[in-house]
Amino acid sequence: MVTFSALGPFQVCLDAIPLDLGGQRQMAVLARLLVARGRAVPVTTLIDELWPGDPPAQALSTIQGYVSRLRRALEPDRAPRSEAAVLVSAPPGYALRAATDQVDCWRFEQLARADGTAAEVWDATESALGLWRGPALAEFAELGWAWTEAGRLEELRLVAVERRAEAGLRLGQSASLVPDLEAHAAAHPLREEGWRLLATALYRSGRQGDALGALRRARTIWREELGLDPSGVLQRLEADMLSQAPHLDLPAGSVAVSRPQVARQGPAERTLRVVVADDQALVRTGLRVVIDTEEGLELAGEASDGEQAIVVVRDTRPDLVLLDIQMPRLDGLTAARRILADQDPPKVIMMTTFGTDENLYAALRAGVSGFVLKTSAPEQLVAAMRAAAAGDALIDPALTTRIISAFAGRPDPSAPPALAGLADTRLDVLRLIARGLTNRQIARTLAVPDDEVAEAVAGLLDHLGLFDRAQLVVAAYETGLVTPGDNG
Repeated sequence: MVTFSALGPFQVCLDAIPLDLGGQRQMAVLARLLVARGRAVPVTTLIDELWPGDPPAQALSTIQGYVSRLRRALEPDRAPRSEAAVLVSAPPGYALRAATDQVDCWRFEQLARADGTAAEVWDATESALGLWRGPALAEFAELGWAWTEAGRLEELRLVAVERRAEAGLRLGQSASLVPDLEAHAAAHPLREEGWRLLATALYRSGRQGDALGALRRARTIWREELGLDPSGVLQRLEADMLSQAPHLDLPAGSVAVSRPQVARQGPAERTLRVVVADDQALVRTGLRVVIDTEEGLELAGEASDGEQAIVVVRDTRPDLVLLDIQMPRLDGLTAARRILADQDPPKVIMMTTFGTDENLYAALRAGVSGFVLKTSAPEQLVAAMRAAAAGDALIDPALTTRIISAFAGRPDPSAPPALAGLADTRLDVLRLIARGLTNRQIARTLAVPDDEVAEAVAGLLDHLGLFDRAQLVVAAYETGLVTPGDNG
C-alpha cells in the first residue's frame, strides 16, 4: 500500500519502504495534488504554482515528464500503457486517488474535527496529535499554496490541542493537563482559549492562586503586545474564580480517570534528551531532579562553563540545551552562538536570574528558542523545554516583550538592513507580525488572501536576510517601525 506523509518531512512509502520521488519540483507536483484532497488540479494551475510568475517555455512537457516518473515510482508493477490508479489523469489536469488512512494530513484533519463524547474526542484528538511530526510541507515553503496549507494545518493542530484539553477537563484530568497547557499558552500567548483552559485546569487542581496568576499573565501579555484587554470570557472567568462559582468545579457525572496511553507515531515516542550547563552545582542538581522525575525527559549531560557545554553538546547530540547566560571561561551567549552554528543544532534555552540583561536580547537575535528564569516553578521549566523541543520560539512572551521593548530602536551594527525599498503593504504586514498575529489573522485584518500574506512574509525574510519569523519581530522593533505599546 502507498502511504503519504506531509506532517513533517514529505515522504511517500510503498509497503513501508520510502520511495525516490525525484527532485524538489517533481515532489512538489505530488504535494500539490495531495493538498487538493483528490480533486483535479488543472495543468495550467500546476504550472502557475510551481513556477510563480516565471514558467519555463517547456513547462507543459516538463509537468508531463514529472507525472510519468512519479507514476512509475508509485506503481512500479503497473503494466505498460495501463491506466494509473494513484496519480490519475483528470482533465484538464491530474488528481491523487488515495483513501483517507493513506494520507497522514487527511487522517489528521478527520481526527482533529471528530465529535462525540468527551472520551471519544480525547481519543480522536490524541491520535491526531500523534500523527504530527513537524511543520507541514516545509520543503515547499517558498510556494504560496504550500504556505497557505501549512498555516491551515497548523491552526487545526492548535485547535486539536485545545479540544483535547477541553475533553480532558471533562474527564477529570486537570492536573495532568497543566504542563501541556502551560507550554501551549506560553508558545501561543494570543490564543485566549489556551489561557482559559490553563486557568481552569489549575483551578480544578486546587491551585486557585496559580489559576488567577495565569489570567493576569494573559492580561499583561495582551496589553503589552496588542494594547488590548482579553475578552469578556477571561474577565468573567477571573470573577467566577474569585467568587468560587460552583460551575467551575468538575462537571457533575464526570469521573477522574488516569490519562489514556495512546500509541503515538514519530518523534513523540522519543525521549527528549537535555544537556544542562550552569556554573552553580546547586542549580544543576535542581534541574537534574526536575528532568529525572519528569516522564519523557532524560539528562544527556552536564557542564559547568561555556567551553565544556560546547564539548558536551557535540559529544552527546542532545535535543535541547539549558544554558546559563553567565558562566566562567566562556559566557553562555557565546556558547549558544557556537552551538547554534553547528550542523543540525539542538534547541537552546537561555537561563537567567533576572529579565533585563542586554545579553538576553542578543541571545534572542542569535536564534535561541527563548528564556526561562532559574526561579521558575518546575512545571514552568518543563513546559518551556517541551515548547522549545516542539519548535516553538519566544517561550516566555512577557519576558521577551520586555526585553524587546527595552532595547527597541537601538542601533546595532549587526542588525538587519533598513526597511528602505519596502512597499507600504509589506510594512503593514511587518507591523502585524510584530504584534504577534498569525498569517491568517493578518489576512483577515488587511482583507487580502492568505497566500498573499505568506508571499509577503517570505519577501520580508528575503529582503532582511533573515530565516525566522521571530527575527522579523526583532527587526520591527530594532528599526523603530514598531515601538512599545504600538497598536498598529
